[in-house]
Amino acid sequence: MEFRHLRYFVVLAEELHFGRAAKRLAISQPPLSLNIQQLEASLGAALFERNSKSVKLTPAGLAFREIALRLLAEVQEGKEKVRQIAKGAGSRVRIGIVGSMLFRKLPERLTAFQKRHPDVDIVLSEGNSSEHVEALLRGQIDLAFVHTARIPREFNRALYASEPFVWCLPVNHRAAVADTIDIGLLSDEPLVMFSRGASPDYYQRILALCEEQGLQPTVRHEVRHWLSVVSLVSKGMGIALVPSALADAGMGGVKFFSIGASKYRSEVYAVWDERQMPAILPLLIEALNNA
Repeated sequence: MEFRHLRYFVVLAEELHFGRAAKRLAISQPPLSLNIQQLEASLGAALFERNSKSVKLTPAGLAFREIALRLLAEVQEGKEKVRQIAKGAGSRVRIGIVGSMLFRKLPERLTAFQKRHPDVDIVLSEGNSSEHVEALLRGQIDLAFVHTARIPREFNRALYASEPFVWCLPVNHRAAVADTIDIGLLSDEPLVMFSRGASPDYYQRILALCEEQGLQPTVRHEVRHWLSVVSLVSKGMGIALVPSALADAGMGGVKFFSIGASKYRSEVYAVWDERQMPAILPLLIEALNNA
């Protein structure tokens, strides 16, 4: 049995006339008769009683008409669902973010995307890089933004942002009185760090950057969010190296200073698993990376 057999049968069941049915189907009568015969042969039952004057449904034909109508409706519904998914309608995308993404234009880009695709349901959850990788492995999220390039081999990734680190100092710090800072004035200052457990890559990168700057500071405090780092600095709890995006956080009590040229940068990767992802996700990733 093929899909066209169902269509031909339903039209003939409605018209009960081979000539009119063939005209509606835009075919000639012989192919219509052949397809009905093939359908009856596959079912092992006569669906129509035919003579030179009339065509009518047999009891088997009457029963099969309901089945055929239901099957055709389900096929049409399936086609419409596929079309809507391709357009993004009814899709749900779960995104794991690190806190600093709020200052890397992600909210604005997601808002612009949803204006173009209003039926896409985007759900955000905040966590650290390792938590998001685990969530992807468990299928709990569809897309993650992480601070590390070290991800499972089966995942896909794309660099979303690469930016310099900057010094973050209390606004009244003795080294914060000019537009540039004297690194020598930071040598004895405690360092507020992004937690080693939350992101080992970031932790090691910042220590290496301190060494590059000629400093060997004491790590005094470790927290799990960049905003917490900036907040502690604003309270005079130490100094920090933070991604330059944090300068747009709008937090008072701190000043930011360039560190100059460095090989160490703050990087964020978009990570996903193409083996299990919403149909709209490739379009979303493309929009975010090209915005």
